[in-house]
Amino acid sequence: MSMVTLTIDGREVRAAKGATILEAARAAGINIPTLCYHPDQEVKAVCRICVVEVKGSRTLQAACAFPVAEGMVVNTQSPQVREARRTILELIVARHPLECLQCARNLNCELQTLAAQLGVREAPFARLEKQYVPDTSSPSLVRDPAKCVVCRRCVETCQQVQGVGVLFPINRGADTVVAPPFDHGLLDAVCAMCGQCSLACPTGAIVEQDHTRLVWQALGDPRKHVVVQTAPATRVTIGEEFGMPPGSIITGQLVAALRRLGFDRVFDTDFTADLTIMEEGHELIKRVKEGGRLPMFTSCSPGWIKFIEHFFPELLPNLSTCKSPQQMFGALTKTYYAEKQGIDPADIFVVSIMPCTAKKFEAGRPEMTDSGFADVDAVLTSRELGRMLREAGIDFASLPEEDYDLPLGISTGAAAIFGATGGVMEAALRTAYEVLTGRPLENLEITAVRGLDGIKEAAVEVNGLVVKAAVGHGLANAKKLCELVSRGQADYHFIEIMCCPGGCIGGGGQPIPTTNAIRQRRIDAIYQVDRDMPIRKSHENPVVRTLYEEFLGKPLGEKSHHLLHTHYVARQRYPG
Repeated sequence: MSMVTLTIDGREVRAAKGATILEAARAAGINIPTLCYHPDQEVKAVCRICVVEVKGSRTLQAACAFPVAEGMVVNTQSPQVREARRTILELIVARHPLECLQCARNLNCELQTLAAQLGVREAPFARLEKQYVPDTSSPSLVRDPAKCVVCRRCVETCQQVQGVGVLFPINRGADTVVAPPFDHGLLDAVCAMCGQCSLACPTGAIVEQDHTRLVWQALGDPRKHVVVQTAPATRVTIGEEFGMPPGSIITGQLVAALRRLGFDRVFDTDFTADLTIMEEGHELIKRVKEGGRLPMFTSCSPGWIKFIEHFFPELLPNLSTCKSPQQMFGALTKTYYAEKQGIDPADIFVVSIMPCTAKKFEAGRPEMTDSGFADVDAVLTSRELGRMLREAGIDFASLPEEDYDLPLGISTGAAAIFGATGGVMEAALRTAYEVLTGRPLENLEITAVRGLDGIKEAAVEVNGLVVKAAVGHGLANAKKLCELVSRGQADYHFIEIMCCPGGCIGGGGQPIPTTNAIRQRRIDAIYQVDRDMPIRKSHENPVVRTLYEEFLGKPLGEKSHHLLHTHYVARQRYPG
């Protein structure tokens, strides 16, 4: 690699030719503040917070976009640079609502952090706030254009990473704002509700719909039996809300924290992830043996489901009919669990702790009421749970480890890896292989479907049949796979799609920041959870076996079809 030598703040620095000043400075431990910059996105250079002096240049230069050169001399802290940054930030703040105490991003807002870092404590410019009404139409997200700093990070996420194209800069000059086409509400657009825009946003311009008040109300109602389930990915992410390193495995502390909040039972969505594998694995086997519609797509990710309903409705027959683990859990809690405990299902309130904002939309779908009630009553993202625990004064890091309640708290390593891209595929192949062959799979770790590559492929030989599988994460990659299937150019049997980059560990409701480097650390932790589990195959979960014996009968049976399977609907591609 060709290298150059430059001087930054009087220090000699070596950097790769073609690197930017920002990259060279950060590699040398020199901090340059940024706002529109994101480590996983293209350079935008629209905010100009990162300006620096470059010797020989007539004007200040944006460090995020200016390439290094041999012999370059850079000053990142001159009086002119500091004054320019403060002025730029003061102009941004002059148009920003000063509602920090009421904002969901309070104490985790990049604009707020910059103001503290650069010493912006006065308002030298006249206030000129944007007059916009927040968009609360979506059951998953709230968009407040008044808080938008037009950094365009959400635009790139929606258009390039997810390939949905709901968000655009509209209007011109000082009136520019980011919004759906024609300024429609998110519910009226083709939004997948994935919340990746909220992860990219540096302020509170896009946040999750808050269900914390609803859950506090249920917990305070003595007539309600309040049950909580925790998604696979949350056990390696919640700790970040309390300053723990990304990838910290905090399963036991999470259970303890939820008990201290007052939940009557703390269960594990991993249990119904195992159940999903039983149903989805047998569904795949049936399609392969009987000539059903192939390839079969997984249906665990609600953002992916809404995407295919809008953009590829002709492929809906390819979807597995299985509900997601969240919805299976709700249906079973209000039938099987209610029956075993002698509780009126009308008195059961099911709360989900999810990495995902689209789960809020999924819980409200009219199809998700096969128990006679809404399967799930409230969905909390990882961020919302963090707020509730802080509000309750719970010292998360000091909690002892506790176990999930029975019967819906027993799970396997196969269920845990649902949280990472490729995990559903790997778990399904572990079970499908043994069901079809009657022999144990020699190597449980199917590494070909792991990692952050956008599309991955694997082939497993089963009784002379080579089962071909593909994995895609992020909706832009889902689009590529769907186009192959639509053109008849995909010879796969099974395709796993996860809406969010990295899978659920990178879900739109996860702690902020969520970058690719952080996603990888979370993924590594998920696979460590799998390796540490005493049981690593879904079909060996003893409570799942008991569930079939006592209640469901068999996979794809009449009762499981009624409670655990569903259908999806074609939606219009363009807002009406």
